[in-house]
Amino acid sequence: MRSPSRRAVSAVAALAAGMLALSACAQGGGGVTAPTAAAPAKSQDVKALNKIAVGTGDDSKGPAAPEPGAVKGGTVNMIDRDDFSHLDPARIYLNYNATASKLFTRQLTEYKVADNGGLTLVGDLAVDAGSTDDGGKTWKFTLKDGLKWQDGSPISTADIKHSFERLYAPFATEGPPYAEQWLLPKGQKYTGPYDGKHLDTIEAVDDKNIVFHLNSPHPDFNFTVAMTGYGAVPKKHDTKEKYDRQPFSAGPYKIVSHVTDKSLDLERNEHWDPATDPIRNAYPDKWHMEFGVQALQSTDRFIADNGADKHAMTFHNPIATERIQQVIGDPELMKRTMQGLTPFTTFYNINTTRVKDLKVRQAIIKAFPMQQVRQLNGGELGIGKFASTVISPTVLGHQPFDLYGQTTKPQGDPEAAKKLLAEAGQPNPPLVYAYNQTPTGEKAAVVIKSSLEKAGFKVVNKPLNPATYYDAIGLLDNPYDLYWGGWAADWPTGSTAVSLTYDGRQLVDHGSNYSHLNVPEVNEAIDKANEILDPVEAGKAWAAVDKMIMAQAPIVPEFYQTYFGLYGSGLGGVEFDPITGEQSPTNVYVKQ
Repeated sequence: MRSPSRRAVSAVAALAAGMLALSACAQGGGGVTAPTAAAPAKSQDVKALNKIAVGTGDDSKGPAAPEPGAVKGGTVNMIDRDDFSHLDPARIYLNYNATASKLFTRQLTEYKVADNGGLTLVGDLAVDAGSTDDGGKTWKFTLKDGLKWQDGSPISTADIKHSFERLYAPFATEGPPYAEQWLLPKGQKYTGPYDGKHLDTIEAVDDKNIVFHLNSPHPDFNFTVAMTGYGAVPKKHDTKEKYDRQPFSAGPYKIVSHVTDKSLDLERNEHWDPATDPIRNAYPDKWHMEFGVQALQSTDRFIADNGADKHAMTFHNPIATERIQQVIGDPELMKRTMQGLTPFTTFYNINTTRVKDLKVRQAIIKAFPMQQVRQLNGGELGIGKFASTVISPTVLGHQPFDLYGQTTKPQGDPEAAKKLLAEAGQPNPPLVYAYNQTPTGEKAAVVIKSSLEKAGFKVVNKPLNPATYYDAIGLLDNPYDLYWGGWAADWPTGSTAVSLTYDGRQLVDHGSNYSHLNVPEVNEAIDKANEILDPVEAGKAWAAVDKMIMAQAPIVPEFYQTYFGLYGSGLGGVEFDPITGEQSPTNVYVKQ
């Protein structure tokens, strides 16, 4: 098994990369005011994101609910900045890769997204969302009838078992870490199925029924296996490392051409049966994807809306900061926009091993200039909503609270901060602020330094190379007191929003606990929350953990990141996916 510290680096780097990719294109502009003349055509109901249900067998049946007015046929053109770094499910952790994979990769479970943004976990390949009768240590899934690979051969539990076993192969280093840790007996080593060895903890009872025996209870394992990283791979057609460039389809489309960093083309998979699929409608005949298109370029092409671009969308590129004012001032353009809350929350880690006094940490939060920093990043539409909690509103159980008045005084409260420093007996404490040396990072560093110094801090700014930023702040003995970061729950329950990032037992070099928080009461509360089977009750427990963490002031919450996107006038059914935080391909159709 790969070392936990290595996987933690992969997890943070992947999430941060996805998050930076969303926000980097929205850097460097002036302030943006909220739209008044028009609102986005499709705006995610943030309150609804807190509604997550575990569906029944009936909820898991296909076909997917039809998109009103949709017709079949035509080609959708997808334009985006980057090619997909990975297409092998075992190597997918980035939201961008996961979005594309919805067209050809299927998992045991997936999410239905309601019109108001509410989520229901349902069976994708499985007949339902799985079952456990021992608190989450043993999970059982049954495959649907009629499931086939793109060559017409049946999808069986032998394929599912193989898909999980290959996660341990040396080439599969970039995917999520959870199942590998939970399925391996403690003390045992395993390097995948290619030498003929198999895991007894995954039991393919017959062609339809499979049982997972975890080494500890995980009541939300059925949410875990909804991640693209646990997508199905056919045992017969597994080409190991080569599979990353040409995956075999279980979904409605198959890859027919892939020119690295230039284009990807997909056509219908005739062996996909919509009666088995409650998620995907697959209206277009073809998808043509073009890479190397920056956010400003894609925005201008959507605004012009000419030729083939009328039938174009983007998975990842937001509206460029330079064009936000133009878009929100044009009611016709606003009809082709969407806004939604992504799973990403950004914050500034306070190094609790260096900044030991609680009141000093609280003073940093009080003095922090969130409003000014947001203006530098394009305003609310450009970067996000003000945050005040660890857990995002996209996570089940999120409870809004603001212990430090950040949302009431987002510009910072230096006088309140001064009082806290006086109470701590440290009116002028030193503070080393490390930041990404980018144009926007430089501007933000000036604003942050100025605001903190008004409260009495003696701030030293330390620019870091963006290419090695996480290497520098990831060391436990790093010389910095304050540094930016971010996180997104891997599925919409509190477990992955908190466990990797604030559990003191996760303190390792390049781990995910960047604030180095280690509070026994918090660790114990995390363990107790992880044992709760009912998702709603677990959500309440995670909300309580959130408050416990913020009471320790280990971070300055910054933004719940939003996505503001545009698409061509010749497409319908373009919707926002609250799981990936991007435009979803599942209901898109070409208007006739």
